[in-house]
This record gives sequence, C-alpha cells and structure tokens, in this order.
Amino acid sequence: MSGLRVVPSRRHGQDRLYVCLTDGRNIAWYDRETGRVNLIGEDRREDVLHVLGPFLTGPVTVGPPPVPTPAELARLTLPPDDDLAPNRPGEALLIALDRDPGPSRRLRPDPRRRALTAEQTVGEALDLLEGAGWRTLHSIPLPGGDRIHHLVIGPGGLFCVRALYARKQRVLVADPMVTVGRREPSPLLRQVRADAARASYALTAEVYPVLAPVGPSDVDVIASLREARVLRDTDLSELARSGGILKPADVEALHAMARDRHTWSRL
Repeated sequence: MSGLRVVPSRRHGQDRLYVCLTDGRNIAWYDRETGRVNLIGEDRREDVLHVLGPFLTGPVTVGPPPVPTPAELARLTLPPDDDLAPNRPGEALLIALDRDPGPSRRLRPDPRRRALTAEQTVGEALDLLEGAGWRTLHSIPLPGGDRIHHLVIGPGGLFCVRALYARKQRVLVADPMVTVGRREPSPLLRQVRADAARASYALTAEVYPVLAPVGPSDVDVIASLREARVLRDTDLSELARSGGILKPADVEALHAMARDRHTWSRL
C-alpha cells in the first residue's frame, strides 16, 4: 500500500487529479488537458504513477512542474480538507439536501432548493469574471453555522455577495429591510453588512457588501444605500468595471488567504 490518495479538482478551467499523502499534502498532480504528470519530488515517482494508473488516458509526460505561480504554491501547500477553492456555489445546501432530501411530496417547494438555485445562478455569473483577473470563492463556512455565499476578489476590490431568490417577484429595498413579493420584510441588508464585516476582519482588508436578487420582475431601492450595493444576477458583471484598487499579486495573495478554512475559523 502506497498510502496515497487521488483527489479530483476542477477550478479556473483546469481539470486535475492531485495525489496526496495521508496528511493531506500534495506531492503530484495530473493535468488532464496537457496530459502531464507533475512530480514535486522524484522519490515517489513509481507510487504516483501506480495510483494514477486507472485515470491516465493516452500518452503522458512525467516530470517536475513548471515554476509555480503564487496561487499554485498556495494550492500545493494547503491540505484539500482545508482548501475552500473547490467549493461549488451552494456547497452547504447541496450537502444538506443530499443528507436530508425532505419528503418527496410536499404542498410547498422546499425553500432550500430555491436558495440553492439562487446561489448557483449568482455563482455562475461571478465565475465568468475570472477571465478579467477576478477570483471567486463560494459557500465559505463561518463559526456559529453562518456562511458567506460568495466572496469575490479582483482589481476592483473585495465583495461579499449574498444571493436572494426572487424569481418573477418585486424586490423592495428600504435599508435595512428587504421585501420580496408579498413576504414579510426582513433586515437582509443588515446580514449582508455583517457578512462583509466578518470578511474584512478575517482578511484585514475592506470588503464591500452586495445583495444579488435572482430573477426579480423589478428592483426598487427607495433611498441610497449605506456602504452596500444591490445588483441583479444579470448585472453582476458591473463589478468587473471597477479597477485600480488591487494589483494582480494582491488579488492572488488575498485569494490564497481566503481559501484557507483556518482564516475563517478564528472569527
């Protein structure tokens, strides 16, 4: 037994298989697109190729990895269980629904599924910003059972984005209250600001709160908002139009810090 395990990962358009030791450290990875097995050290070469054997397709090249970027260094030194980067939009809800799908027949739709739809829609929109130098993390767990739906880091700064399901309903924003359709108003902007404040504390950088209604028929903001923005899911690309705050190296450094689960467990 080699004691190695293979962990799949698909992030930033890269489909890879990481080979990990029992303590979670990566010692190699197989890049499916390039057909290359990158070895961090030669001492476990045969073990790595053996454990990857069932996954290799076609001819492959084997050798040391290219000079890693700061982001790649962060990935290699962070155990998979502590790395939040692979989290899917709505990760926490996906796990909850998998563990407890709820009754097959119910009078009203499961609100968790609507919330999941909202987070997935917003997450997909934010992931499209990566080509412009932005990085997005999804479903960041916080102490006490709370979580940040999405954290976006890019040239225009850091944004904490909370998704809100509002399909074909009017959204009325009267800071801090938010009303969706005929539902009771809730102080949702207060929660969005609290999420951003916790993220600012964890990352020692200013994080701006954003509420993202998904599929609303209309969004009516009664008065100007204090330190917060309301953007429909179809308007989230506006975040990429702001720039000049963070350099690429700063974006990567903050992303490396934010993807580490321990960054948030200290809150």
